[in-house]
Amino acid sequence: MPQAPHKEFAKRLHQAWDYAGFPQGRHRTTHVADHYEVSRESARKWALGLSIPANERLRAMAVQMQVSYEWLSTGRGTMEGKNLVRETPTKYDNAEEVRLVGLVRKLPRKKQRALIQLLEES
Repeated sequence: MPQAPHKEFAKRLHQAWDYAGFPQGRHRTTHVADHYEVSRESARKWALGLSIPANERLRAMAVQMQVSYEWLSTGRGTMEGKNLVRETPTKYDNAEEVRLVGLVRKLPRKKQRALIQLLEES
């Protein structure tokens, strides 16, 4: 088996996935691959520390998982530090919209598309 050059990154990534509620165990790689629309091989390499996601994807992952980008990418600071990457603030009419957006963001892309199709048919 190849040496894991990014072993410490992989540990932080697993912590972030746990924090964000990704399933643990055998199906984690499949879930991650579906969620980020990458191959299972890419997700497996990230999980094992054999590679690191591209910078843009890593930033998006930090935003989605609500962890510090600096911590995730370098290990500096804390997971929930003050250096969180935030999306541009938006205005919602009510708390249900905020909750709905949060739930939709946690879905894999495939399920997001299915939900959009279902809502458009209504």
